[in-house]
Amino acid sequence: MVIARSLIIAAFGAVAATPVLGAECSQARAIYGDRDGGYELRFEPVGSESAVTSNHFKIAVLKPGLLLDGVVMPTGEPERATGIVMHNCPTGDVTGEELRACTVWQGPVYSVDKAGAITEIPPETAPAAHQILLPDFGPALRASSAWGKGKAETDSWDAFTLKGCAA
Repeated sequence: MVIARSLIIAAFGAVAATPVLGAECSQARAIYGDRDGGYELRFEPVGSESAVTSNHFKIAVLKPGLLLDGVVMPTGEPERATGIVMHNCPTGDVTGEELRACTVWQGPVYSVDKAGAITEIPPETAPAAHQILLPDFGPALRASSAWGKGKAETDSWDAFTLKGCAA
């Protein structure tokens, strides 16, 4: 199991990344890192299977090699981008209790431009945001099933800065 996780993270990190060239990278291919280099957030194309979510991403906890799943979807009135990060969620028919147990973080997702202006996360085909902000992600992670020995053991920042673009 540990070897399999290590291989997943190694493969995750081995995907070709190119230097960020501003508007040339779409949000669906953007790669972000936290300030201390312990976490990596990678967006991926949503594809046609989901009309509910606007963005998909993975968060890799680089040591010990834990991979978390994330989605962004429009919710509320007025509508705003809400993200959910999950750890080992069951598939198929899932109860609300099961979903709550595997949810690491849930909240608004913001983008931050180079001037520091905070806006909604861009759609997957738009140019990638300079930073992604997941408010209170770090504290929520500590209180989740993804925290502990053999899982996430180092704190994460709530801000992730663009560092590359998947090929």
